Amino acid sequence: MSLPPAVIVHGLPDVRAALRSGHAVTLLSARGAALYAGCLWWRELVAAGRAAFPATPARDVLDCADAPGAAMAALRAGQRLLVLDVACPGFAAVSGAAATLGARVLPKTPAALDLADPATRRRLARWLAG
Repeated sequence: MSLPPAVIVHGLPDVRAALRSGHAVTLLSARGAALYAGCLWWRELVAAGRAAFPATPARDVLDCADAPGAAMAALRAGQRLLVLDVACPGFAAVSGAAATLGARVLPKTPAALDLADPATRRRLARWLAG
């Protein structure tokens, strides 16, 4: 699966910054965000960003670290792209469940620009332009 350049976002200001450019982007949660923020937070965050910039093509990926339960909850909530550690004992089961829903589980986090560092915002436009 080919994804547009990925950007790790930590809140609505990051999502807006990533979508504002108009370049296709993959919005990626921080490592394990499904565990501490939850899948519904992620879904609402992405929806708010897409509402503000509806013309910007965007995919979104929720990182579930090594927690198959969090990954299953995210699938039930409608999340269609997840990261789950391939070494996790439940990886095969979660991947199988995802496939039946038309979803996908990535075995590792894609390369991404992390917007937690304010200095990376200066590189954002160049990163998204490829």
